[in-house]
Amino acid sequence: MGRFISSESDSWDIPKSRLAAKKVELQAEISTLPEVMAQQRLKEFLEQNASLEPARHEFHSDYLSRGFHKTSSSTPTVIHYDHLLTSEQIKTILDASIATFLLHVESRIAALCGEGFYTIGPCGEELLSAAALAFKPCDTVALHYRHVAVSLARALEQRTKTLEDLILDRARGYVVSKYDPVTGGVHCAIGGGPNDYVVTSTLASQCPPAVGRALGFSLARRLLPHKTQERPVSFVSLGDGSVHNAHFLTALNLARHARFRRIACPVVFAISDNGISISYKTAGYVKALLDTLSHGQIGVPVFKADGTDAWDIYSKTKQAMDYARRRSSPVILHFLDMPRRFGHAATDRQHAYRTEDEIRADHERDVVAGIIVRAVDHGVYSLEEIHRRYQDIHKMVVNSLEVAAEEPKNNNRACMVRRVAAPLVELETKSVLCQDLYEYNMFSEAGKREVMRKHMTRVIDESLSDHPELVYIGEDVEHGGYYLVTDGLARKYPRRIIDFPPDETSLIGTAIGYAQLGLTPIVELPYAKYLDCGADMMFEAALSYWLTNGSRPNGMVVRLQGWGEGKFGGNFHTHNALHIPPGVDVVCYSNGGDYVRGFRHAVRQAKGGRIVMLVDSTNLLNLRHLYGKDRAWERAYPENNTDLMGFDSVTRYRHGNHHPGKPNVLIVTFGNGVVAALQAINEMKYSRYFGVVDVVDCPLLSAIPEGLRTIVDEYSHILFADVCKEGQNPLSAMAVQLQSERLLSLNWKLIAAVKTYNPLGSTTTFLSKEDIIDALKQWEK
Repeated sequence: MGRFISSESDSWDIPKSRLAAKKVELQAEISTLPEVMAQQRLKEFLEQNASLEPARHEFHSDYLSRGFHKTSSSTPTVIHYDHLLTSEQIKTILDASIATFLLHVESRIAALCGEGFYTIGPCGEELLSAAALAFKPCDTVALHYRHVAVSLARALEQRTKTLEDLILDRARGYVVSKYDPVTGGVHCAIGGGPNDYVVTSTLASQCPPAVGRALGFSLARRLLPHKTQERPVSFVSLGDGSVHNAHFLTALNLARHARFRRIACPVVFAISDNGISISYKTAGYVKALLDTLSHGQIGVPVFKADGTDAWDIYSKTKQAMDYARRRSSPVILHFLDMPRRFGHAATDRQHAYRTEDEIRADHERDVVAGIIVRAVDHGVYSLEEIHRRYQDIHKMVVNSLEVAAEEPKNNNRACMVRRVAAPLVELETKSVLCQDLYEYNMFSEAGKREVMRKHMTRVIDESLSDHPELVYIGEDVEHGGYYLVTDGLARKYPRRIIDFPPDETSLIGTAIGYAQLGLTPIVELPYAKYLDCGADMMFEAALSYWLTNGSRPNGMVVRLQGWGEGKFGGNFHTHNALHIPPGVDVVCYSNGGDYVRGFRHAVRQAKGGRIVMLVDSTNLLNLRHLYGKDRAWERAYPENNTDLMGFDSVTRYRHGNHHPGKPNVLIVTFGNGVVAALQAINEMKYSRYFGVVDVVDCPLLSAIPEGLRTIVDEYSHILFADVCKEGQNPLSAMAVQLQSERLLSLNWKLIAAVKTYNPLGSTTTFLSKEDIIDALKQWEK
């Protein structure tokens, strides 16, 4: 792997790398990169001045003073700071700023050589490293992808790693090395510390979970005995373009709501403002927006810092963090007037939307040169010492990119699939893969039988009692929710059954934040259609385990109403389509007994880091009768709390007898489809054409349960009857996979709900027993 060399060495102690060879080959193209030319200018300045006597240093030249606090006579302007930087802190800022700049330069070179894959530009924002010095170790931090310098300075301040190690870590991200400690080689992201949270490239998606963490601090201290009594602040940063995004606005709205209700929510939204979002000029909108937000009854304090002044950045960040910590209240921190150097990324066509003068002006605002000048002015270093330090860091960076580029990539497809979700938690008792219920004793279980909704309330009660870290959040859940599923539980578990405003993005985002603090949230969404409103945040939750190589699981249970008869609410309340992101276990139980066993299993899997989504069929919650007034769909409560139903388990309802020459039929379905299929069979009296006509209740929708695999080869005819809409139905994927595995007979077909929206007061667009009867009769011809 090689090791880092000092500035005193003239030779590399690693073999000539592929990247090094390409750099020689492409030297002419590399020399024209704006970043490389800026690096050369800074290098020349340091070389030309390092050997001069201190009195002859021309620090306040026009090149260096542009954009900094200098008068036209080159005399420093006297500025008052509430908090001053120490010499050691200035050294940390220098190291982080120089490393950020040089890492970016080398990442662009690596990209030009075809060895680098991430070129988002942090240049111009290097001095934000000063903000990290205002954090406490207990503070949680989620950084915008441009804020590399903040991450480096935080790690240096905490002394978790050396600068050499941090540079190598970052280099591995740029070339997506398998050994990248943050993502394990699937992306380039900031993070890695115990209280640092990885941010994706989705605009402002880091904001709702940050508010969730802020809301969860006091809850975690109360429910988790091992939590310390420290008072952390949730710090989250974003760019000025991201303030237009719904993720930021919904997070800010929830934080303001908490402030209005006097609910503890110590969060700092830090916005770096360079006046441009890729190619869209924000034209002062951010300042105008924040001035508006800072006033009124739910105004949020705004602290403004000069983005080119490390002292001001540190001082204002310290004030913002102290305010949020002291008052347990949200704060906005606005870093103004930041240069945007070298474009958004390597592919950015700046000349298409900026003038040559605008581009040149930002190139010349060299904040790294500015902090070097001020560090020498303050007597922290001589310019000769900084020159040597710059050389050391440059060699570390070059060496790191060449080492990292030689490391293996994560190009194993099976590995990607394995890491998509936390490993399944072993069941306490072995779950039967296929439970057979025969016609003559199908509904003859002992014990008090009740409808599914009663069992749901009871199993949530049981789970809250058994697992003290569980919290239940949703809309209107304190008074029982839309279907009384949590009826009475808020009184029994105060501050663990929590109502939120009706916004699914902030609700799921809060659940992510809770999970990241060690809580296990159960999130109730009123209807599946409402998941559409928070779908991207649901994907964020699912992505976290994969993105962080298992270091940041967001274990939770999400339950929502999916499918009903269709008579209430139309499409928006009985939406029979689903988002099933990779890494989410989706199940739908058709009766109360299975729901109880399945819910217990879901909670255990969520505690282990998995995301489990339970989709409820509204029509089944209070269903009593299957045929006439028989109360056949009521179930007894499974009393033993170790009686669990794993994802691979299915239930088979068996009808009829084997007859030589007559086909045996299996109907594969779930939720409402189970009732519809059983009613269809009863109405057809199994048909004279068929021998056996069985129904298998297949609750798992996100994969093929092994219980189904074990029985499909027993049938000559298989009908997949899907409750979801055609084209969005999970059973179609199962059928195709089973066919590819050669487990299906040639006689199989699939029916689903029709491909349209659902009218109010009608069942016409839903899967019905008539659809199943019609499909079976086609086999009689």
